[in-house]
Amino acid sequence: MTSHIHHSASESFWVSTALIVVAFVYLRSWLRVYRQDYGSVEGWRAGSFLLGLLFTWIATASPLSALDHEMLTAHMIQHLLLMTLAPPFILFGLPHKPLAQHLLLRFSQAVGHPLRSEPVQQFVNVVTHPAICWLAAAGTLVVWHIPSVFMLGLRSQMWHGAEQTSFLATGILFWSPVVRPWQNSLKWPESSILLYLFLATLPCDILSGFLVFCDRVVYPVFLSFPRSFRFSALEDQQCAGALMWTCVTVVYLIAGAVFTARLLSPHRSEEFVIRQSDARHIALRHTNPRRMEVVRNVTSGTITEFSSHNFRRILSGLGKW
Repeated sequence: MTSHIHHSASESFWVSTALIVVAFVYLRSWLRVYRQDYGSVEGWRAGSFLLGLLFTWIATASPLSALDHEMLTAHMIQHLLLMTLAPPFILFGLPHKPLAQHLLLRFSQAVGHPLRSEPVQQFVNVVTHPAICWLAAAGTLVVWHIPSVFMLGLRSQMWHGAEQTSFLATGILFWSPVVRPWQNSLKWPESSILLYLFLATLPCDILSGFLVFCDRVVYPVFLSFPRSFRFSALEDQQCAGALMWTCVTVVYLIAGAVFTARLLSPHRSEEFVIRQSDARHIALRHTNPRRMEVVRNVTSGTITEFSSHNFRRILSGLGKW
């Protein structure tokens, strides 16, 4: 039996308050950027960010969160909301450069200058590498479902909060190379993201398959709780595994299909041509015009001198002939 109930009214209140503050700061920054540069930010991005916050609230502060210590299916719904559904919607709300820069500027001004130092920037570049993002998400998934660690999250309110925070944080890390809210965040070729998504399904498939086909209850703590929906503990475990298997597979297939359609889009070639023209424009803009004029004058003078010298030789040869 767990020593206490994690999801007290005070905990839900503080989590809800924090999410409301985040939503308020985001909407204020979005409206400011929208007024300064009308049409540069899309309204659906704000809706996507708020939907991601709503998923986070459902997983951490809603009445559903009070059932995670009684049913493994409720715990799995929390896990799917925090790692699979909420992060991409949150990241889709941040891709526009002016809004992202404004939010980062406000955050850095509030925290201080150390965040803008070079060691911190190097650390961020390492953490956001796709390999690190994949390992962080897979490691978090596996570690928190080890029976002894799982029981630690049920018995301790502090560790339960750390579990949910790690789910959301690693979920955002995992989806950041796929959604790419900032254009310089991609460290690998875009086509490798399809392999990235495929490999991400393997830990989920192994864990969910184990929960579905195991003939015993993996987490015996659920045997001691009264059954709220007339499910046995084994049926609850099988339902949780099937839910994870289905949801993760469908979400990753949709993400892979959208990414493939984007790669095969004819606009990709147009973007490539535009990038080449922009590169030539930047090269010409950064070229010293005075130096180019000197080279042009020297080249034309050399050609003129060479032409007049050859012309005099030809005339002297004709006179002798």
